[in-house]
Amino acid sequence: MNTDKIQRQLTRLRYFPLPIRSRKPPARPLTKCFYRFSIPVIALNIPAMSDFIRADGRMANQLRPLRFQNHIAPHAAGSTLIEWGHTRVICGVTVEESVPRWMKEQKVEGGWLTAEYSMLPYSTLERKPREISKGKIDGRSSEIQRLIGRSIRAAVDLKKFGPRTICVDCDVLQADGGTRTAAITGAFVALALAVKKLQAEGKLLESPLLSPIAAVSVGMVEGAALLDLCYVEDVAAAVDMNLVMNSRGEFIELQGTGEEATFTDAQLADLLALGRGGIRELLVAQQQAIAQG
Repeated sequence: MNTDKIQRQLTRLRYFPLPIRSRKPPARPLTKCFYRFSIPVIALNIPAMSDFIRADGRMANQLRPLRFQNHIAPHAAGSTLIEWGHTRVICGVTVEESVPRWMKEQKVEGGWLTAEYSMLPYSTLERKPREISKGKIDGRSSEIQRLIGRSIRAAVDLKKFGPRTICVDCDVLQADGGTRTAAITGAFVALALAVKKLQAEGKLLESPLLSPIAAVSVGMVEGAALLDLCYVEDVAAAVDMNLVMNSRGEFIELQGTGEEATFTDAQLADLLALGRGGIRELLVAQQQAIAQG
């Protein structure tokens, strides 16, 4: 990666530093809990790339630092703020005691889960106009929220929700690459917290959750296979790929595109190996956050 690209990324890091919070135990119970994970280098059989320097100093097969701040939205049934590197997304889950009309007309049993995604105006370096000002959602946001919905629905048994609609809202506070993967990973944590609350209230007799899911990006940048692309790497990637997988190692969604480039079977195998390793680390971090409530 050339010096100019590295300098631009370092400039972004200066503008958007991660807050530092004390690790000292609180003197009294907190209503908001913080979980930070220092992601280790994932042991994979990927060729060494000692001559490749990433913008943020990570190794090729290393995730960015990850943190969940649960109960960020107290009126939601479940919520978390996922901070993944310098990308921040609030994921909230609310519950409606009804189902869409098409389910009633077609006499479909169980509930429904839907998702919405948006980027706040100040989430990018240049202000992003609100979609409401355009009168319609843009194509990218529509694609991403459908991806989130498909992914989370693969992790639940909708019949066990009963006649309810589960609404998953993902709002990007700060974007530095990987907002869709962060939204999916955070949304599952928020959903799991919502399910725990509904069970505690006696509204659910059993958990509708099936297998935990998470998502991560991989890509080819200057010939190197990289895990978890930040913005600078994302825009420079010759191949960009997003993986959504569950804890059984099964794929839910696989999006891969050559940006005016092609990729070989061997490169695809390297990218999938990186993605699988990253997903395993993310699933561990999710379960720790969920277990702490």
